[in-house]
Amino acid sequence: MVDLRGDIPLPATLAYPPGAVVVVSGLPGSGKSTALHHWADAAPVIDPRTTHLACEAVMPAWLPYAVYRPWARLRHFHRLRTAARDGGHLLVHDCGSRSWLRGHLARLLRAQGRELHLVILDVGPTEALAGQHARGRWAPPRTFTRHDRGLAHLLRSLDTLGPAAAPEAASVTLFDRSSRDRLPRLVFEPPAQPDPAVRTRQEPGMPCTGGRMGGWGP
Repeated sequence: MVDLRGDIPLPATLAYPPGAVVVVSGLPGSGKSTALHHWADAAPVIDPRTTHLACEAVMPAWLPYAVYRPWARLRHFHRLRTAARDGGHLLVHDCGSRSWLRGHLARLLRAQGRELHLVILDVGPTEALAGQHARGRWAPPRTFTRHDRGLAHLLRSLDTLGPAAAPEAASVTLFDRSSRDRLPRLVFEPPAQPDPAVRTRQEPGMPCTGGRMGGWGP
């Protein structure tokens, strides 16, 4: 767990393994979208609002979002699973209160030999509400309260238990308002290249074995 809250020097770069998925969590209005925009050159971004807007575009204008919210969430979940299965690194926009979603995603990644990492923007509800006001878009009060309760529980558990509070994550990095405004770069390390020393010369007339092509060793 890396705690970058407070007025402290920040690393120049956050580096993650190849193929990792970084989940950026925080309350609505905490600055997740701004952080993801800052890091968008590093990896594709999966944002539920993209799915929300896509669903809204095909629905009648008179139909409230609450009516088709379950469908939008299902589409977002399917989109997230599909993107994660593709094997590339990924940035995910998340409220931080749904541990079941992180757990499911982590199991999917673990089966592929990949990791889930968690970044939390801990700015508090007052700052998050101010952020909603600044962007001119508000989460419904019940939704905000539910996310606030869930994220507060996670933060208390992290303060008490450390990274054991989020066993699905290979790492947890915490930012607050001060450090959020000074975000470092985010990069993913390149995949390891095959060692040329393991190449073996295929003898003429001998078939490839083990399902491998091109004369590679086992």
